[in-house]
Amino acid sequence: MSSTAATAEKKPNPTARKPRRISREEFLREYSDMEDGYKYEWNDGIVEKTKSMNQEQSRIFFLLNKFFAKTAASKKGGGLISETDMWTSKNQLRRPDILFFTGDQIEKLGKENQIAPWLAEIISENDKADKINEKLEEYFRAGVQVVWHIYPASKQVYVYTSVEDVTICRGKTVCSGAPAVPDFEVTAEELFA
Repeated sequence: MSSTAATAEKKPNPTARKPRRISREEFLREYSDMEDGYKYEWNDGIVEKTKSMNQEQSRIFFLLNKFFAKTAASKKGGGLISETDMWTSKNQLRRPDILFFTGDQIEKLGKENQIAPWLAEIISENDKADKINEKLEEYFRAGVQVVWHIYPASKQVYVYTSVEDVTICRGKTVCSGAPAVPDFEVTAEELFA
């Protein structure tokens, strides 16, 4: 190792503050209804803060809703919802950008936790790859069947049906909601038009 490389190594910062841990009850009391342009998730006592959806991301949500409206799941009362609570475990509350719930699940919202069969995260330049991958694994452990990672900057959608199985959609490649919503399909080109 050269002396230049040695000096460039990152050293631990002894004055860096560790995140304050809070209880589930405290998180729900302090962060559930906060409207400050951010969304808050609870990960085993640590509050994770990210920006809420912006107008570009909201446009993608709107377009997905148009395609979803043509599905059998929509006709049966199912719907897409943005940034709502989903407990992926007793220690983790997530608020994915877009979630699909069946009609039966929508009737139970607020009464008991529901795990979305399909969800999408719209990936921005602020998202960190390791955090994206952690959540992907967490979603599948919780019982989610399909996860879309939507990348507006590169006009791509990564469609996961498991942590290992991914289809990368660009241009005319069809992004499918199967098996969670078999007839929910849109090309990457249509999504980013």
